This record gives sequence, C-alpha cells and structure tokens, in this order.
Amino acid sequence: LSPPGDSYGVLPRPCHALVLLNPQSGSGRALDDFQAVVQPMLAEADIATTVFVTERPHHAHEKVRDEDLSQWDTLVVMSGDGLLFEVVNGLMERPDWKEAIKKPLCILPGGSGNALAASINYYAGYDHVAKKKLLTNCAFILCKGLYTQMDLVSLSTASGKRFFSFLGFGWGFISDVDIDSEKYRWLGSARFTLGTLQCLAKLRVYQGRLSYLPIATEQGSSPAPWDPHVPVTNGHLPQPAGTEAPGSLPSDSLLVPLGQPVPAHWTVVPEEEFVLVYAIYQSHLGTNLLMAPAARLHDGCIHLFYMKAGISRVTLLKLFLAMSRGTHLDLNCPHLCYVPVRAFRLEPRVTAGIMTVDGEALACEPVQG
Repeated sequence: LSPPGDSYGVLPRPCHALVLLNPQSGSGRALDDFQAVVQPMLAEADIATTVFVTERPHHAHEKVRDEDLSQWDTLVVMSGDGLLFEVVNGLMERPDWKEAIKKPLCILPGGSGNALAASINYYAGYDHVAKKKLLTNCAFILCKGLYTQMDLVSLSTASGKRFFSFLGFGWGFISDVDIDSEKYRWLGSARFTLGTLQCLAKLRVYQGRLSYLPIATEQGSSPAPWDPHVPVTNGHLPQPAGTEAPGSLPSDSLLVPLGQPVPAHWTVVPEEEFVLVYAIYQSHLGTNLLMAPAARLHDGCIHLFYMKAGISRVTLLKLFLAMSRGTHLDLNCPHLCYVPVRAFRLEPRVTAGIMTVDGEALACEPVQG
C-alpha cells in the first residue's frame, strides 16, 4: 500500500513499547479500551508494553523530555492529538533531539478528535471507520511494525515561542469549535457537531493579514517532492553565524523574523477579513473531517485553507457536511480558498479569537510556520 519511493523501517521482535495514555481523553475510556482491544493484539505480535498513565497536563512532555528512551523501541500515544503534541515537543526539547525524534511514534485513537489516527487509516488504504474499528486498524498497523517518516511544521510566535506541529494550525471558526466544545468532551466526537452548530449561530469575522510562500514559485520548480537536504537559497536572509551549534534546533530557513515584511516572492492575500484560516499537513482534521484529501505523511507541503468573510451560514454548513466526504472543494465556493504552500504567516489585527496548534489553544498573536 505504500506510495512508490516510500522507505520503511521495521520494529524489532520482540519489541518494547512505552505507551503514554491519558485516561481523561475523549469520553474517558482510553485505559479500558487499551486493555480490552489493544493489549491482546500486541501480545500476539510479541510487543511488550510499559504503560505510563498521565496524571496532569504536560506530564507526558516531561516524561519524554527527561527519560532515558533507549530501553524502548517505540513510543505509543493512546489519547487524542493533544498528547502526541506534548510528546513531539518534549522530544524536540532534549539535547539529543536529533536522535530522539527518530524514535518511531505510534498514535492509537483515544480522544474525541483523533485526526492523525484517521489520517493514517486513510493513507493505509483502509475504509473510513471510527471508534473501536479505527482503534483496531491503528493497533493492527502497530502490530505490523512498519514505520515511515512524517513531516513536522516549525511554528514561531511573536512572543518568541517555538512549537513543532504534526497536524495543523488554526484561527477562527474551526479553532473556536475545537476549544468551545471542550465542555462537551463526554459526547466523544459528537462534541464537534454540537460546537459547529453553536459557532454557526454566532458566526464571527476575524481581521488580519495572511501571507504565504506557494509551492510552485519555489526555485521556479514544479511542485515536485521537496528534498530537505538541498539548501534553500532563494533570497532568504542567511541565518546568523552560530545558529547551527551542536544540539541547536533546526533553523527556519524559509522565514524572515516576524518583525520584518515577508520576502518579495511571497503572496500576500488581498482580503483581510476571514471566517477561518487553517494550515493542515495531514488529510483529516477529525475522524469525520477529510479536509485535505491530497495530503500525505511526508509530502513537504502545508495545505493552507482560508475562508473569506461574507459567506452565508447555510453555505458554511454545506461545506462542513461535504468535508465529511472530502468533497468540499468540488462545491467551488468562492469564499473558500485552498493553496499548497511551504510556509505561511498570519498577523491578526487584534488579539480576539482563538488560535490552535494540533488542537491545543494558543494566545492570539502573529505566528509563522
């Protein structure tokens, strides 16, 4: 099922997995589901597990940042996307991040969103499923033990924070739904349906400037797969000397500092009033939201969507219903724009509105990735 040119690693047998599990995620069934559905499958596949149950926010982040990881062959996250975000950023804070981030990661859906799990299920060619069936499919993928590369997007904010994101960055309607519906966690994925209807009722407009580096203009090339080993010299400011010290994080070679105007070969969106902006790098935004059907795990591409102000509530609802099948772009809605990009910048006019990274809330401020 792998696309041509994909290279795979194989987990050893017997295999030792550290399972990071949030018992509060989703509707609170993650531990029961792990013991009932996953553990028997892993035992048959000769995968031994150490289960680490998180007790508070950032618990998993600290565990993978500080722990000796050499005793485990893979890190398994049984939760929603938020816990994987903690794990990825914990790994990237280690002095040995270059090695640590190569540790195979596995996601088992235990939350209410489960976007990455739904995306991997889609890339593997399985039918669209949810709940226990999705969990079984993802556990089966872990049992097979094949792993491949996945893109991460480096996000920087005006206040100096740096995050590594595997799913997406959002502002406006979708982020509002995500965060406003937290109070309905017990509903499972139905919380997003209820949240969508509530946010539709009080549809807001957000003011800001959106800029991006489109894929096609880069180095005058066609959108061929981007080779991360080729240095990018395209009118970008050279990094100050010494930024690539041993152990230092990778430099944002496509970006100029947030205080400076974007480079001349970037595109600045003429409109400054949006209903939503979403930069996604996986196919699914949720179990039932196929937002970027063209996305793949390591296509070197940020799939940027934005919706201009002026869209009616009825059209917006139609788009969301179509998104469950991935046919929203076929509606040719003039308010919805999609462009594959390498980098983007968003500068909100005011600090109103929620920003999210991988489903986690951020303060509203200028950000680029």
